[in-house]
Amino acid sequence: MSTPQTPANRPGAAVGPAAVIVLAAGKGTRMKSKTPKILHRIGGRSMVGHCLVAARSLHPQRLAAVVRFERDLVAPHVLEQDPEALIVDQDEVPGTGRAVQVAVEALDAQERLAGTVVVTYGDVPLLTPEVLRRLVSHHEERANAVTVLTADHEQPGGYGRILRDADGSFREIKEAKDATEAELAVAEINSGIFAFDADVLRDSLAKVTSDNAQGEMYLTDVPLLAREAGHAVDALKIEDRWEVEGANDRVQLAQLGAHLNRRVLEAHMRNGVTVVDPASTWIDVQVRIAADATILPGTQLHGGTRVGEDAVVGPDTTLTDVEVGPGAHVVRTHGSGSVIGPRASVGPFAYLRPGTVLGDQGKIGTFVETKNSRIGTGSKVPHLSYVGDATIGEHSNIGAASVFVNYDGVRKQRTVIGDHVRMGSDNMYVAPVHVGDGAYSGAGTTIRKDVPPGALALTEGAQRVVENWVLEHRAGTAAAEAAERALGNGAATAAPGTPEHSSAGTGADTTEESE
Repeated sequence: MSTPQTPANRPGAAVGPAAVIVLAAGKGTRMKSKTPKILHRIGGRSMVGHCLVAARSLHPQRLAAVVRFERDLVAPHVLEQDPEALIVDQDEVPGTGRAVQVAVEALDAQERLAGTVVVTYGDVPLLTPEVLRRLVSHHEERANAVTVLTADHEQPGGYGRILRDADGSFREIKEAKDATEAELAVAEINSGIFAFDADVLRDSLAKVTSDNAQGEMYLTDVPLLAREAGHAVDALKIEDRWEVEGANDRVQLAQLGAHLNRRVLEAHMRNGVTVVDPASTWIDVQVRIAADATILPGTQLHGGTRVGEDAVVGPDTTLTDVEVGPGAHVVRTHGSGSVIGPRASVGPFAYLRPGTVLGDQGKIGTFVETKNSRIGTGSKVPHLSYVGDATIGEHSNIGAASVFVNYDGVRKQRTVIGDHVRMGSDNMYVAPVHVGDGAYSGAGTTIRKDVPPGALALTEGAQRVVENWVLEHRAGTAAAEAAERALGNGAATAAPGTPEHSSAGTGADTTEESE
């Protein structure tokens, strides 16, 4: 089954740095949202959730997240994503340097840090485990004190610039607001993602001041301080700048979401999944799709959705936490928290609510809503029906326009229908009620009492026919004129109480499904 290797499930040896520090203290005012910036979602996860998954892929000995603004929302979310994370509160001293400093102090309070420390950001959701592993490997193989991750950017804007000596070696990071015009012309940017030697990081942070245009403690001062102290400082440039792209507003968030989605779709397609129109298809990072499945245009797959081999999903289908069995077809359907069995058929215009389980070769058809119901192997609910809190056995058929009346005004009640049952159209099942195996019902039946196996259930009232009613009460209408012409031509009319068919007036549906 295809799982997009984004961002943290690709194989590879764990590097195991001493710690990863995730900076999650920013305010994110440009989002113009009551939701903290790093909690905004793309690809089925919050931005910080993507970051935490990538960070954990390194198998660090410890992981710390620095929080400040909207702490009551951010800290619980971080712990939900990573229960072993250490939450560290940044104080009133501003800047990334201070954020890392308080994290180092908190980690030292547990056990003094020694070895490699990786620093990353909670608003950089496209960073992959491969890049983090490359960073750590590059850092440790060269015995660097500091390694900064960089990329060329066609619109570097507010990013810090990487300044190099004439021989191409790293010199320093210059924040955009402190840079000269010539320095701003540099395309290579600081991603803000670093690998540090813990001792050098600790000593350098003690020397960082807030003497700059922003009045903040810059983490970017550490490489220069380390270099001046004689330590090895290096920069690792990556080719794909999207890996280190952050989101400060909704425009950038949408751009990151679109890029992540393209990455996810390409991974699925390379694993044997047909995606007919990637431009209109959105798939979350946790979704799994087997080879030879087909995803048609306008489809959205969210959460823990699973799609089996040879299944066809779409067009215009949205599934969240739905399991689609091999060979199943799901057309123009909205579903959540449901299971669709192998070779089953759903839609078009079906609504599967949580708790729906459709068996092998079962059918949920046009304009059918289901909730908390099990529909057995080969059973069908073909049209215009509501099935709630029900169990339907195997190879049974529910006629069109049927309603499972599951609420008695106080609590939800359950309906049970057996195997090989044939229920007529326009039936009402007033729960709790049980219909036995092999039973039938007539059209328009309201079932209030249990139906024994093999029985026929009917709600039958006498049909009354009032001759010439239209001619007398709707004279001059098109209906009256049509009736008058028919009567003048000697058209036969059924006598009151005479059935038009030889089915004894039961209306029982004996077909495999109502049409």
